[in-house]
Amino acid sequence: MKRILLFVLTNVMVVAVLGVVASLLGVNRYLTANGLNLSALLGFALIMGFGGAIISLLISKRMAKWTSRLHMIDNPQTPDEAWIVGTVRKFADKAGIGMPEVGIFEGDPNAFATGAFKNNALVAVSTGLLQNMTRDEVEAVIGHEVAHIANGDMVTMTLIQGVMNTFVVFLSRVIGYAVDSFLRRNDNGNSGPGIGYFVTTVVLDIVLGFAAAIVVAWFSRQREFRADAGAAQLMGQKQPMMNALARLGGLPAGELPKSVEAMGITGGIGKLFATHPPIEERIAALQNAR
Repeated sequence: MKRILLFVLTNVMVVAVLGVVASLLGVNRYLTANGLNLSALLGFALIMGFGGAIISLLISKRMAKWTSRLHMIDNPQTPDEAWIVGTVRKFADKAGIGMPEVGIFEGDPNAFATGAFKNNALVAVSTGLLQNMTRDEVEAVIGHEVAHIANGDMVTMTLIQGVMNTFVVFLSRVIGYAVDSFLRRNDNGNSGPGIGYFVTTVVLDIVLGFAAAIVVAWFSRQREFRADAGAAQLMGQKQPMMNALARLGGLPAGELPKSVEAMGITGGIGKLFATHPPIEERIAALQNAR
């Protein structure tokens, strides 16, 4: 979850900062000099939207290292470190991608993969994962993360985020212009955008950015199912991935409840922002996979 959540939050903040900088540089005044120039605004929105997403992608690996305080395994010093690096290399070769960087971080059972390019990515696992799972289960989790890289999920999410950002930037400025025009409807002495425009666009860049995150989160959940299947394919069996998911979800590993297959999951509004599907749904998808 860290991989996508960090990307989305970074992206929202990058777009907001770019919006403020554009305002300070007078871009908004140019866009509204003679009424709202929709063609110029669309071009500006595309640059801002995809620019924010691409910047977030390019710094994703560095941000992950910093926020997770990763211990990078450049030269394995222990048998466990050697096994982790060997497992990542085995799956990377099988998936046809370059060897990712490998790291370990302190924390509860978790793992993530990130990076802008398939051949220059990062796979990290937590100490909690290594301490609380069997080798087969850890191997399945690593396979899941390598599958994310092989599937190009971060690039795909960047393109989706770029499209959503474009809508956010475009709509926030159209609405901001409308609000500003309403507030200044009796003021014929001033030209260019007023305070109503600036405040509205900054607020909507953030608010609509989180609304766009709901759409991005939906796509992210679909990618998790695909990565689970990818891990099963890399291992040649799906049971280890199912066991790993069960352990992550606090369920007993091994034989799973029959009710899992038909379980209805409800999570209120929080589910809309979830970057991962419920564990039970992921296990059921693997159970039903041929």
